[in-house]
Amino acid sequence: MQAKEIVGLTESLAMPILEQNGLEFVDCEFVKEGAGYYLRLYIDKEGGVSIDECEVVSRALDEKLPEDITDKAFILEVSSPGIDRILKRDHEYIKYKGRDVEVKLFKAIDGVKQFEGALVGLSDGKVVIDTADGELSFDKKEVASTRLAVKF
Repeated sequence: MQAKEIVGLTESLAMPILEQNGLEFVDCEFVKEGAGYYLRLYIDKEGGVSIDECEVVSRALDEKLPEDITDKAFILEVSSPGIDRILKRDHEYIKYKGRDVEVKLFKAIDGVKQFEGALVGLSDGKVVIDTADGELSFDKKEVASTRLAVKF
Protein backbone atom coordinates (compact mmCIF):
# COMPACT_ATOMS: atom_id res chain seq x y z
CA MET A 1 0.00 0.00 0.00
CA GLN A 2 1.03 3.57 -0.66
CA ALA A 3 1.31 6.00 2.27
CA LYS A 4 -1.92 7.76 1.24
CA GLU A 5 -3.80 4.43 1.27
CA ILE A 6 -2.34 3.50 4.65
CA VAL A 7 -3.45 6.85 6.08
CA GLY A 8 -6.94 6.49 4.58
CA LEU A 9 -7.40 2.96 5.95
CA THR A 10 -6.08 3.98 9.36
CA GLU A 11 -8.45 6.93 9.51
CA SER A 12 -11.47 4.79 8.58
CA LEU A 13 -10.53 2.16 11.19
CA ALA A 14 -9.90 4.80 13.86
CA MET A 15 -13.13 6.78 13.44
CA PRO A 16 -15.46 4.30 15.22
CA ILE A 17 -12.92 3.93 18.04
CA LEU A 18 -12.70 7.70 18.45
CA GLU A 19 -16.47 8.17 18.34
CA GLN A 20 -16.95 5.43 20.92
CA ASN A 21 -14.52 7.24 23.24
CA GLY A 22 -15.77 10.79 22.64
CA LEU A 23 -12.62 11.82 20.81
CA GLU A 24 -11.98 13.87 17.69
CA PHE A 25 -9.83 12.88 14.71
CA VAL A 26 -7.22 15.56 13.99
CA ASP A 27 -4.77 14.02 11.53
CA CYS A 28 -2.98 10.87 10.46
CA GLU A 29 0.38 10.41 8.74
CA PHE A 30 2.66 7.61 7.61
CA VAL A 31 6.21 8.95 7.47
CA LYS A 32 9.81 7.81 7.36
CA GLU A 33 12.01 9.41 9.96
CA GLY A 34 15.62 8.34 10.14
CA ALA A 35 15.77 4.59 9.64
CA GLY A 36 12.21 3.95 10.83
CA TYR A 37 8.61 4.42 9.72
CA TYR A 38 5.87 5.90 11.89
CA LEU A 39 2.11 5.66 11.60
CA ARG A 40 0.86 8.61 13.66
CA LEU A 41 -2.70 9.33 14.63
CA TYR A 42 -3.42 12.70 16.24
CA ILE A 43 -6.56 12.90 18.40
CA ASP A 44 -8.15 15.55 20.56
CA LYS A 45 -11.18 16.54 22.61
CA GLU A 46 -12.31 19.65 24.44
CA GLY A 47 -9.84 20.13 27.29
CA GLY A 48 -7.23 17.85 25.69
CA VAL A 49 -6.58 14.12 25.72
CA SER A 50 -4.83 12.06 28.36
CA ILE A 51 -2.11 9.46 27.93
CA ASP A 52 -4.65 6.83 29.03
CA GLU A 53 -7.00 7.86 26.20
CA CYS A 54 -4.15 7.65 23.70
CA GLU A 55 -3.31 4.18 25.00
CA VAL A 56 -6.92 2.99 24.67
CA VAL A 57 -7.07 4.18 21.06
CA SER A 58 -3.63 2.76 20.26
CA ARG A 59 -4.50 -0.70 21.58
CA ALA A 60 -7.89 -0.80 19.84
CA LEU A 61 -6.45 0.46 16.55
CA ASP A 62 -3.52 -1.97 16.71
CA GLU A 63 -6.02 -4.85 16.91
CA LYS A 64 -7.87 -3.60 13.80
CA LEU A 65 -4.90 -2.78 11.56
CA PRO A 66 -4.27 -5.56 9.03
CA GLU A 67 -0.92 -7.30 9.37
CA ASP A 68 -0.20 -6.65 5.69
CA ILE A 69 -0.98 -2.91 5.75
CA THR A 70 2.64 -2.36 4.67
CA ASP A 71 5.74 -4.44 4.11
CA LYS A 72 7.71 -1.94 6.20
CA ALA A 73 8.12 -2.25 9.95
CA PHE A 74 6.59 0.78 11.65
CA ILE A 75 5.78 2.24 15.04
CA LEU A 76 2.17 3.18 15.77
CA GLU A 77 1.88 6.43 17.72
CA VAL A 78 -1.35 7.96 19.01
CA SER A 79 -1.03 11.40 20.51
CA SER A 80 -2.42 14.88 20.99
CA PRO A 81 -1.47 17.48 18.38
CA GLY A 82 -0.05 19.57 21.23
CA ILE A 83 -0.62 23.17 22.29
CA ASP A 84 1.31 24.42 19.25
CA ARG A 85 -0.75 22.32 16.82
CA ILE A 86 -0.54 22.85 13.10
CA LEU A 87 -3.87 23.73 11.51
CA LYS A 88 -4.39 21.35 8.59
CA ARG A 89 -8.11 21.17 7.95
CA ASP A 90 -10.38 24.02 6.94
CA HIS A 91 -12.68 23.59 9.96
CA GLU A 92 -9.72 24.27 12.29
CA TYR A 93 -9.46 27.78 10.87
CA ILE A 94 -13.01 28.35 12.16
CA LYS A 95 -12.46 26.58 15.48
CA TYR A 96 -9.34 28.62 16.33
CA LYS A 97 -10.51 31.99 14.97
CA GLY A 98 -9.16 34.77 17.18
CA ARG A 99 -6.24 32.73 18.51
CA ASP A 100 -2.67 33.86 17.89
CA VAL A 101 -0.99 31.88 15.11
CA GLU A 102 2.36 31.71 13.37
CA VAL A 103 2.15 31.48 9.58
CA LYS A 104 5.25 30.16 7.78
CA LEU A 105 5.51 30.57 4.03
CA PHE A 106 7.35 28.46 1.47
CA LYS A 107 8.80 31.61 -0.11
CA ALA A 108 9.67 34.86 1.63
CA ILE A 109 7.77 38.07 1.01
CA ASP A 110 10.15 41.04 1.19
CA GLY A 111 12.64 38.79 2.99
CA VAL A 112 10.16 37.54 5.61
CA LYS A 113 8.87 33.94 5.76
CA GLN A 114 7.13 33.95 9.15
CA PHE A 115 4.25 36.12 10.31
CA GLU A 116 2.33 36.21 13.58
CA GLY A 117 -1.11 37.53 14.36
CA ALA A 118 -4.65 36.73 15.43
CA LEU A 119 -6.34 34.24 13.13
CA VAL A 120 -9.18 35.80 11.18
CA GLY A 121 -9.78 32.59 9.23
CA LEU A 122 -9.87 31.26 5.68
CA SER A 123 -11.40 33.43 3.00
CA ASP A 124 -11.44 32.55 -0.70
CA GLY A 125 -8.50 30.14 -0.30
CA LYS A 126 -6.46 32.60 1.71
CA VAL A 127 -5.22 32.40 5.30
CA VAL A 128 -6.05 35.74 6.93
CA ILE A 129 -4.43 37.07 10.10
CA ASP A 130 -4.67 40.36 11.96
CA THR A 131 -1.22 41.70 12.85
CA ALA A 132 0.04 44.84 14.57
CA ASP A 133 0.53 46.26 11.05
CA GLY A 134 -2.99 45.38 9.91
CA GLU A 135 -4.68 42.45 8.21
CA LEU A 136 -2.56 40.14 6.04
CA SER A 137 -3.67 37.33 3.75
CA PHE A 138 -1.70 34.52 2.14
CA ASP A 139 -2.74 32.02 -0.52
CA LYS A 140 -3.17 28.74 1.35
CA LYS A 141 -1.02 26.93 -1.24
CA GLU A 142 1.86 29.32 -0.41
CA VAL A 143 1.60 28.59 3.34
CA ALA A 144 4.00 25.92 4.62
CA SER A 145 2.24 25.82 8.00
CA THR A 146 -0.17 27.65 10.24
CA ARG A 147 0.55 26.83 13.87
CA LEU A 148 -1.09 27.96 17.10
CA ALA A 149 1.31 30.36 18.81
CA VAL A 150 2.38 29.55 22.35
CA LYS A 151 2.77 32.54 24.63
CA PHE A 152 4.34 32.30 28.09
